[in-house]
Amino acid sequence: MTHICFVRHGQTDWNLKGKLQGQTDIPLNETGEQQAAMCREALKADQWDALITTSLLRAKKTAEIINGALDLDIVEMDHFKERFFGEGEGMLREDREKQFPDFTFPNMESYEELVERVHNGLRNILQQFPDKKVLVVAHGAVISAIIREFHKDATDLGHVKLMNGCLTDLHFEKGEWIVRSFNRAGHLSEHV
Repeated sequence: MTHICFVRHGQTDWNLKGKLQGQTDIPLNETGEQQAAMCREALKADQWDALITTSLLRAKKTAEIINGALDLDIVEMDHFKERFFGEGEGMLREDREKQFPDFTFPNMESYEELVERVHNGLRNILQQFPDKKVLVVAHGAVISAIIREFHKDATDLGHVKLMNGCLTDLHFEKGEWIVRSFNRAGHLSEHV
């Protein structure tokens, strides 16, 4: 069985302000670095075979902090890069809701394009790391798409608000991907 644990990157100033990041390259803030350190402490108890991150600064820094306890080679894989939101990137939540109430922005990546990109990344992981335990530092829209595509009760869940630093477990069993748990945040202190 291949087990992937998706880690949502730590907080950025744009997360804090409610700005839509997409593929805009925003670094972690101090809280985000603390969240990454809490992830490191939670994840070091297990044996991991690989650590994958996207090329965006917030994911790379989260992966580097986690890797302080794991000492793995970090693999960059942009299949799990945040969704491109086109002209919505950089907009505050209230402005987006006024101008684009359906959350569809000019020039944005379609949901179908995002899902195809994620599927290609999952195929790559199966080829490169069969029957291994893999950590992937990724982004909110990517992890939400994984939950929507592979959770058996996805239609009942509705929209899931993912916390920065949360963990989502995806297993490849008997020829299919299954979300075993999502948005796990018990390792995060409420003081950050």
